[in-house]
Amino acid sequence: MANTTDDTPPAAISPATVKKPGPCTLVIFGANGDLTKRLVTPALYNLALTGLLPDNFAILGIDHNGKDDVEWRGHLTEAMQSFVGGTGEFEPAKIDAKAWSWLTDRMFYLVGDFEDSNTYTSIKDKLAEIETSNGTAGNVIFYLAIADRFFGIVVDQLGKAKLVDTEEGEQNAWRRVVIEKPFGHDLQTSRDLNKRILQSLNEDQVYRIDHFLGKETVQNIMTFRFANGMFEPLWNRDHIDHVQITVAETVGVEGRGYFYEATGALRDMVPNHVFQLLCMTAMEPPTSFAADAIRSKKVDVFASIKSVQPGDAVRGQYDSGSVLGKAVRAYRTEPNVNPYSDVETYAALRLEIDNWRWAGVPFYIRTGKYMTRRTTEIAIRFKSAPTSLFEDTDAKSMHPNWLVIQIQPDEGISMQFDVKQPGPVVDLKSVKMNFSYSDWFPPQQNVGYETLIYDVMLGDQTLFQRADQVEEGWRIVQPVIDAWAKQKPDDFPNYIAGTAGPAAADALLAKDGGRSWRPVAIDPGPKSLVPGKAS
Repeated sequence: MANTTDDTPPAAISPATVKKPGPCTLVIFGANGDLTKRLVTPALYNLALTGLLPDNFAILGIDHNGKDDVEWRGHLTEAMQSFVGGTGEFEPAKIDAKAWSWLTDRMFYLVGDFEDSNTYTSIKDKLAEIETSNGTAGNVIFYLAIADRFFGIVVDQLGKAKLVDTEEGEQNAWRRVVIEKPFGHDLQTSRDLNKRILQSLNEDQVYRIDHFLGKETVQNIMTFRFANGMFEPLWNRDHIDHVQITVAETVGVEGRGYFYEATGALRDMVPNHVFQLLCMTAMEPPTSFAADAIRSKKVDVFASIKSVQPGDAVRGQYDSGSVLGKAVRAYRTEPNVNPYSDVETYAALRLEIDNWRWAGVPFYIRTGKYMTRRTTEIAIRFKSAPTSLFEDTDAKSMHPNWLVIQIQPDEGISMQFDVKQPGPVVDLKSVKMNFSYSDWFPPQQNVGYETLIYDVMLGDQTLFQRADQVEEGWRIVQPVIDAWAKQKPDDFPNYIAGTAGPAAADALLAKDGGRSWRPVAIDPGPKSLVPGKAS
């Protein structure tokens, strides 16, 4: 029997108000892959550490590599130990032995080819065995931590083997499938994949995951907007001039040349990560926090966005340069990259939301590799106040008002506004008022997957994309994908690694009434209102 003598997850520190998931088995396809090692396993460990895994729980890893239970546990143990004192998303001071032992005691492994029907027969037999030994009640999550070319194949095989039939197992047992990105590579392939998986699954069984939505600051956007009466009345075209969403990275393709050559920055980041941030910013208030109420409001946002035309899009590719003081190579010299590659590592778009709230307010989004610094932020620029009141004063200018939601790093919210500078004359000074999560709440070890895995166990689809939302996201960018495929860039590489991107991205905003991007470089900005705090 796999269970230890202590069947209660260790260090159970979760509040009494937090609902504990019911019994289940988590089946991970791609058990030896980077995603499982780097994010899924640390997330499960963190959930075990905080007592948020079911008492009756098991993990079944599936992959083609020849391992057994003991070897797989050892492989993951080595990976976890390698993270101690690191600098990545998971960087614990130490691994809690009791929590990790509790988790590894519930780990099992099967060797199998994803395309072979015999694999699924073995899975079915093993799940029945685990249900008896670990009391998992027939509830199963199938996590597809695999290359996207296998998504349809695995779901087909699960359907043929009746492994996703909710009639299987004990009465009221459930079966759910988690699918990673990319969900398609364009509008047609996303439609084809949706059609294929929904032949074997119901929509309420499908959890299309985007780890950005597992970040605490992203989840807080709705709370910030709808729980504070002072913001929502200003959140519209009458008061907002424009919105900028930036996802800047200081890493290159990190050895993923094959993947990036087939994907590029637009496909990799915009229809999923960036558009999720846009939806949370622009959506109407839902009637409740029920999953379909929230997801329907997100789809409404997408449906109101016009498809982006090529003239409102800019692409870039990094050249050699210096990032954070370290010399880096050009994209075209990266391993497994075509030396004449036309693939973009930077994308910027101008979007319009044609509804009553946002008509006439441009949304600018940008994302890129090897930029000046790592930052993800949503910046709302408010319209300027009338200046006539200050015409006869010493105030030389009025500064823009910004509300900035910082997603990563240094999660928080800041507001920038003008105040009178002390003295006998009227002169204006721009200042910032900051809220930082780290100042108010104790730090929590989190890789972004904990909340998402926990929600799958509860059957809460709020933070997961519905089929229509995925397809709408691809619809918006499809004209740009088509145009870029036909028209090769003649200026690549067009930005130096360690800078804010190509000059054409600046021109995209400049032609819109002289607007400009917020600086990506580390900028002290106006002085903070909080003594001793940096702005």
